[in-house]
Amino acid sequence: MKYCSSCTHEVVRKIPEGEDRERDVCPSCGEVFYVNPKIIVGCIPTVGDQVLLCKRAIEPRYGKWTLPAGFMENRETTAEGAAREMWEEAEARAVDMALYRIFDVPHISQVYVFYRCEVLDGQFGAGSESLESKLYSEADIPWDELAFPVVIEMLREFFEDRKTQDFPVRNSTIRYQKHRTR
Repeated sequence: MKYCSSCTHEVVRKIPEGEDRERDVCPSCGEVFYVNPKIIVGCIPTVGDQVLLCKRAIEPRYGKWTLPAGFMENRETTAEGAAREMWEEAEARAVDMALYRIFDVPHISQVYVFYRCEVLDGQFGAGSESLESKLYSEADIPWDELAFPVVIEMLREFFEDRKTQDFPVRNSTIRYQKHRTR
């Protein structure tokens, strides 16, 4: 941030009184600007024993398969955001939503919140951010064509949980790992 959105004065980076970390602060009006993590919300939508996946029409990972998900908007709950994303990406309505998975991703300041749900009346399509949407049974999931490691992990857990019909809410942290060169 370069300028104060309240008074347009140039901001400085400093630790505000009573806080423990640097923030952008306006020395003119005293406004403190907080930058907080982004929340990504999504669904594991099912129709019978199949999972609905979307082929991405946007970067990152254009052309790869994923679960319908995206950034949460202001003034919506995580469940509302997940249902909205499912409509935007798969033209499907979510019903019987149940919190399923939380991932903390501190190295990119994100939190992922996913819900299990059914697709209303089994109806779906492809929204503007998807090239296509398709139902997959566990045996037919295109594992090598999935867009993100968290999607792979979550789908593997989901299929295991489905065997016992026990769907615990899990929370884990994804840590940044540098790739070493020899």
